[in-house]
Amino acid sequence: MVREGTILHADLDAFYTSVEQRDDPRLRGRPVIVGAGVVLAASYEAKAYGVHTAMGGAQARRLCPQAVVVEPRMSAYSEASKAVYEVFEQTTPLVEGLSIDEAFLDVGGLRRVSGTPTEIAVRLRRDVLDQVGLPITVGVARTKFLAKVASGVAKPDGLLVVPPDAELAFLHPLPVERLWGVGRVIAEKLRGRRITTVGQVAQLGEATLVSMLGRAAGRHLHALAHNHDPRPVQVGRRRRSIGAQRALGRTPKSPEAVDAMVVALVDRLGRRLRAARRVCRTVVLRLRFDDFSRATRSHTLPQATAHTQTILAAARGLLATAMPMIERRGLTLVGVALGNLDRDDAIQLVLPFDGQGGGALDATLDNVRDRFGSAAITRAVLLGKDQGLSVPLLPD
Repeated sequence: MVREGTILHADLDAFYTSVEQRDDPRLRGRPVIVGAGVVLAASYEAKAYGVHTAMGGAQARRLCPQAVVVEPRMSAYSEASKAVYEVFEQTTPLVEGLSIDEAFLDVGGLRRVSGTPTEIAVRLRRDVLDQVGLPITVGVARTKFLAKVASGVAKPDGLLVVPPDAELAFLHPLPVERLWGVGRVIAEKLRGRRITTVGQVAQLGEATLVSMLGRAAGRHLHALAHNHDPRPVQVGRRRRSIGAQRALGRTPKSPEAVDAMVVALVDRLGRRLRAARRVCRTVVLRLRFDDFSRATRSHTLPQATAHTQTILAAARGLLATAMPMIERRGLTLVGVALGNLDRDDAIQLVLPFDGQGGGALDATLDNVRDRFGSAAITRAVLLGKDQGLSVPLLPD
């Protein structure tokens, strides 16, 4: 008989702004916004006024005129993340990082040396606060899905343990948006049929959900609504895709400016691929418009590659097909993702010749940036242009 769930989901609270409030005592208890042009992060005090990530800076200041706006300090956030992960790894060897500010930890088998999962979670929160100076919320449950839901409910700066005999009693009253994979579109479909809680989703048969939402989404939500999630905590799990995006605010952008942003995103992603010794087959362009609607375009390459120019050609082709829609509806965010990743030694990799040295050009650029910094050399189309921030990431 399972006495207690052994999976912890640990999630730092309002990470960027918590680091700022930690490092500047004058900011504690005050609404804080990181990022001026576009909101990169908002403290809970600012969120109470309706400020949220990716909101335009002007709108955020209208909603919360008393907010303190600070410039992002990516190196500080990266150092804080590393320190928190050291605490995670001191707690258990079974850590699966999700992002720089959240992870799953499996503490099964540690009862004799470390105590119960609840005792470990209490100590983890105390250690992160004492050693790194940051508040962290922890959810404890039998499955990864439910542990993550528990931490979301417990925020900010909380601890929530879901007993095995009360899982569905906890889960079913929650709104449908708590289910992984339920974004705005699926939520609207469900609420349009007066399905507002997880329990109401659970009452539907799998076939009904499949007919409403499609095979993948229907089966996925049916399983989660019954807390069926057999996935273990995976140490060293590698990403299935990598991506980068740029929030643009509501100021109109010329086609040339949008193209330059795509170039900067692809340049950054190509370097990440090569540094991780990986290759991709699929290029995805993600767009968000003035009315908050979204569009996605994708292209699968004939051969896996880490060659920037090949990936860029695919991204530009996708952008060209979407440009009429961008001109009609305005663009507030552009993103590029690379999928179908594999190790670069898992296939016979042939880099195409592009008239500029093919893969040799990528290697030269990477070499210079590794030695002298990422700003030491750039593509001509990006000269004098703001290329956005490089946020700290987990290894690819």
